[in-house]
Formats: sequence, C-alpha cells, structure tokens
Amino acid sequence: MRKLTSLQGNSQKLDGGAMFGNAPKALWSRWVNVDEQNRIDLTCRAMLIQEDNRNILLEAGIGAFFDPKLKERYGVIESEHVLLQSLADVGLQHTDIDIVVLSHLHFDHAGGLLSQWQENKEPELLFSNARYLVGEKAWFRAQHPHYRDRASFVPVLNKLLADSGRMEIVVGEHSALLGDDYQFHYSDGHTPGLMLTEASMPEGPVVFAGDLIPGTPWVHLPITMGYDRAPELLIDEKEALLTNLLQRNGRLFYTHDVGTAISGLTRDEKGRFTPVDKLANIKSLEK
Repeated sequence: MRKLTSLQGNSQKLDGGAMFGNAPKALWSRWVNVDEQNRIDLTCRAMLIQEDNRNILLEAGIGAFFDPKLKERYGVIESEHVLLQSLADVGLQHTDIDIVVLSHLHFDHAGGLLSQWQENKEPELLFSNARYLVGEKAWFRAQHPHYRDRASFVPVLNKLLADSGRMEIVVGEHSALLGDDYQFHYSDGHTPGLMLTEASMPEGPVVFAGDLIPGTPWVHLPITMGYDRAPELLIDEKEALLTNLLQRNGRLFYTHDVGTAISGLTRDEKGRFTPVDKLANIKSLEK
C-alpha cells in the first residue's frame, strides 16, 4: 500500500514581481490575488507518503522558526508550526516520520525541520526518528552559497543536519533507502542540484515539482521566478520534464500553489503546456 496526502505548512506573502520574474504584472495578476504591497499568497505544502511500514515526508515547508522581525520580513503568516498540526490531523507526530526528502535547503522548503521560535531558545531539529535525504549539489550549495542567495539558507539547520548522523547525501537517480519505486530528477535553473522526487503510482508517476514549477502558473514555459539563478536553463529543464511526464501520464505536485496541490498535464498544437484535472488537496491517493 502507498497513500499520498497533501499537508499544509505555514503560508507566506511574497512580492508578485519577484515570484514572476520578467513577466509583467498585467499578465501575472490575472492568475493570483495581489495585496496593497504587491504581494501574492503562497503556501508551503508538503507531501506525505504512507507505506505499509514507513512514513515519508517530501519537504517540510517554511515552518515557524523565524523570530518576529524575520517573520514579518518574509511574510510568514502563522506563528504556530502549521505542518505539525497537519500531521496531527492525519494521526501522526513528527516523530512518526521515517524519511524526509528535501529538494533543496532554502528556508521555505526546509525551515519546517526546525522547532517553533521561542525567545532566548535555540531551535531544535524535529523529525528525530527520520533519515534526511539531500542531494549532493544542493548540500554543497547550502554550505557554500553565493552572495545572491546566501540569505535563503539557515546555517544552524545545516549544522544540525550534519551533526544528526541521520543525513544521507544522494547521488544519482535513486536512493537505496527509498528504493526503486522512487526516482530523482535534477535541475540547476533555480538553485544548483534541485532534487525532484518522482513516486510511482498506478495511474502514472507523481513528481514533487519543488521550485522548478512552484505552482500552476509556472507550468507555462516562459514563466520563471526572479529568484531563479538561470531562467533560460530552467525553461529548458522544465520543458524536458513536462514532455517526459506527459508521455507517461504523469502528474505534478505543487508546493507553493494556494489553490492546487496536484494536476495532470496537456499540451496544445502550439506546444503550450496546461495543467488539467486540478485538485486542491489530496486526502488518499493510493497505490
């Protein structure tokens, strides 16, 4: 048995222009709601995969580790650790997770590994019974960031992961810990070594799209983020992944899309990809 469930984490508001790169506001404002500060709503959604004898979590969202000043700066909405409540809603605690797979170590994807902020207290590493899977290039980047993205990493998290003795550096398309039903795709357009997990399901594979395709608007090939390090490379990587998935009846799982957790794909005669069969959440997608 393999069951997929979408789990809400903490939500954010970020500048729409930054999220849509060189696309004009007249275009992207059709797809999202914009507040008076030009910010759009984003979620930090995780995927829970439950098998007969283990629980696997794909990413942990932004969490609630920021102090109040940084929480305000980065537009984090809730003060409590929402992912922990989402786990509780399906009958689990963070200690019940056996494996955590991280696409990369930007704080909005890995910050949820840390405990909720408390004044005068250092954060602790959660998921104390889990092994953490991190791609080799993503781990190197987290330890040696560029000036452009070093604010996106959390040095204390890097240290806690390294000191845990439970982190596995992934090289290649598979992990012996996960097994052959899982495959990794890699992308360098957003950040070096972005690791996208593909899970085998009866109706076709499901790929956790991470920041390669953070939501349904970014399925459109030319749409990239201002945060991406190499937009043209990212577009090529995105086209290759979407073409491959479409041929195999695959679906995309979105981490930042407020309204859609998963969708299928179609492509028209002009080569434009479109998300179809969109679901706002997944409660029991089973194999």
